[in-house]
Amino acid sequence: MEEVDLIIQNAGQVATCSSPAGPKRGPEMQDAGLISDGAIAIRGNEIAAVEERKFIQSNYTARKIIDAQGMAVCPGFVDPHTHVVYASNRVNEFELRIKGTSYLEIMAAGGGIVSTTRAVRSASVNELVDQAWSRLDAMLQLGTTSVEIKTGYGLDAANEMKMLEVIEILASKHPCTIVPTFLGGHAIPSEFKNNPEDYVDLVIEKMIPEAAEWYERSLFKRNKIPFCCDVFIENNAFNFEQSRRIFNAASKAGLGIKIHADEFTSLGGVSLAVEFNALSADHLDATNAEDRAQLAASHTIAVVLPGVNFNLGSSQFANARALIDEGCALALATDFNPGSAPCPSQPLIMAIASRYQKLLPAETLNACTINAAHALGLGDRVGSIEPGKKADLIILKTADYRFLSYEFGGNLVDTVIKNGVVQ
Repeated sequence: MEEVDLIIQNAGQVATCSSPAGPKRGPEMQDAGLISDGAIAIRGNEIAAVEERKFIQSNYTARKIIDAQGMAVCPGFVDPHTHVVYASNRVNEFELRIKGTSYLEIMAAGGGIVSTTRAVRSASVNELVDQAWSRLDAMLQLGTTSVEIKTGYGLDAANEMKMLEVIEILASKHPCTIVPTFLGGHAIPSEFKNNPEDYVDLVIEKMIPEAAEWYERSLFKRNKIPFCCDVFIENNAFNFEQSRRIFNAASKAGLGIKIHADEFTSLGGVSLAVEFNALSADHLDATNAEDRAQLAASHTIAVVLPGVNFNLGSSQFANARALIDEGCALALATDFNPGSAPCPSQPLIMAIASRYQKLLPAETLNACTINAAHALGLGDRVGSIEPGKKADLIILKTADYRFLSYEFGGNLVDTVIKNGVVQ
């Protein structure tokens, strides 16, 4: 008998979401990797084995045993697109949208991202850490164990670096695995409204070099956590050529690439993502069949964010069904932010995706776990229950994982285990 630190046994289902060959595509998305009457052996912070209960009980003994009592066990959720470091809120804009003002109209009038930028610039590091910490706690309770956090509310060199400092502090202390992304190309700040090219120059000549230097001495580099540069290519944000210039500079500085593409308008963002071998292209609400074919033929993960459409009261959602059927590797994310998606819950995103984008429960689960992990460059470490991966698991309050998409409005997560430790 081999001794391990923890055994989880008597699981009615273990949804492994296993995919050793890489992200899931097409019909693979309908396979949750179920093991009935399953058990999981954990050594330290890693999974040692996942098999039927009888096998684990015959081959392993543990210092601690958790009885899942017939409930389902799944990988911890991975959220590959968030903006959880911010200050204040935008509830006034929420009311404006109810009255009929569009998101782009609010941006053009100096609201939106720019209004959050004003709040972040006036907030201290400690204030930003405290506010983000509570949001991460909420996400963890809802089953999210790995999360990307973007900058993009500083929009000058000092405050973008302040946001990176906050993200590193959070990563050093919070249980969640955190992946940083530099998003200096989020919006044109008000002081550059009449000369946006000067702001692009600032991003390229000052912000990217400083961000790259920060990464080299950060805990993320030591822990082999990827660091990407993102750009919001959209009307009233950054155009195609500006985005390409930023990506060229980021690539030369050694940063990976992610992109906000086709949220409202198709401006060539998918082509840029494929050209730069981006880890992910995110939003994709206006993506056409030709661009879906480009994504399907690439390594770039298609990340859709239905919480944004739901929050904005839109009837148009990214065509996630076509993205899967045409061979793209699809992931889901919350886009947790104060304006377009004040939502910490991946299970709610799963429920929305099933109803409005016609994804099956297994597809939503794979999209929030293994494929989401690949969208962050962490697919070899998290996102599935496989030997050698981090022991990031959730035990549900139901025996059937499909309830994560079927039921909504509450929290079906009973127990969260992060790196082999019950939270």
